[in-house]
Amino acid sequence: MPGTSRDLTRLRTAITAFFALDGFLFAGWVVRIPAIKHQTGASAGDLGLALLGVSAGAVLTMTLTGRLCRRYGSHQVTVVCAVLLSLSVALPPLTHSVLALGAVLLIFGAAYGGINVAFNSAAVDLVTALRRPIMPSFHAAFSLGGMVGAGLGGLVAGALSPTLHLAGLAVVGLLVTAVAAPTLLRHEPPSAPTPAPSAPSAPSAPEASRRPRGRTRGLVIVFGLIAGCTAYGEGAMADWGALHLEQDLDASSGVAALGYTCFALAMTIGRLSGTALLERLGHGRTVVAGGATAAAGMLLGSLAPSLWAALLGFAVTGLGLANLFPVAVERAGTLAGPSGVATASTFGYGGMLLGPPAIGFMADWLSLPVALTSVAVLAAIATLIGVATRRAVPN
Repeated sequence: MPGTSRDLTRLRTAITAFFALDGFLFAGWVVRIPAIKHQTGASAGDLGLALLGVSAGAVLTMTLTGRLCRRYGSHQVTVVCAVLLSLSVALPPLTHSVLALGAVLLIFGAAYGGINVAFNSAAVDLVTALRRPIMPSFHAAFSLGGMVGAGLGGLVAGALSPTLHLAGLAVVGLLVTAVAAPTLLRHEPPSAPTPAPSAPSAPSAPEASRRPRGRTRGLVIVFGLIAGCTAYGEGAMADWGALHLEQDLDASSGVAALGYTCFALAMTIGRLSGTALLERLGHGRTVVAGGATAAAGMLLGSLAPSLWAALLGFAVTGLGLANLFPVAVERAGTLAGPSGVATASTFGYGGMLLGPPAIGFMADWLSLPVALTSVAVLAAIATLIGVATRRAVPN
């Protein structure tokens, strides 16, 4: 079990590497979806069904991964899932039918969901041991990895086939895993230090176990709802933000693409500054401030008549949502360990799945700008939950 500051620093570096690798591999796959669609001859509807394999695999695996982490340890499960994720990202270009594509995406989604629960569980243990709110820094690494993966994918798309590109990503994934895995496998997850009598702290495992079980489960679900509200906004912005700018505000396709870029960049910046924010405000106030900021930003982004005001609104939304998911996962993990992380992650992934189709249905019934205000509504709900639970789990 790591006991020195050097051991903890090494653990932090290794866990950060796995967060970044996850974002890098997933983004690399996403930018090649159009080429895979052409290769398989899939219609838009068929591709949508195949892509459900990622979602189904992730959701089905998350709860199971929580149990595996309790039995075998989050470090070991992180390494195994990283290997599976790296290998499975190379599989989609090898398929030539929608059915085969859906099957390999089920495997890819299972690995993706598994590693998300495992490394978030490992991160929660490290946060508790360090007694510093560094959870946003891990999610910032995921965001940065995603930006690098998407940017690299765009650069090589014209020069490399999907098979070569994704095989290259698999090699990178296995190399990163080979470098970072020994640190995780050498050390058990760290335990929290014994707090000074006057120092406020998150509840230790024995304290958490003394909490009434029903109340603990209820609080975990509440934090899962915050994660779901946040991920709903992320999914909606990724799929509908550019279309809103192009369709409703007459932006060119190039300028419209800036919408999600502004959102993602602001979210990354918000996560990089998240530790300082949490140390200053605490978890409860950070959720309240972030949710309120996101709600205001999305109202501006969806309803503003000016293109540049909408872009500003997208950026403000990214800043507001940045730290809600990391805080929700950390609080759920503090309460219930890997099973809490699994529950919050499942809610979050469910929100990301629900967002895009819900926006589409509402856009058909009403209009796309009005539909996008649902992101603001859910951010406001997250704010209210933050107010109600501010004292439920100590900072």
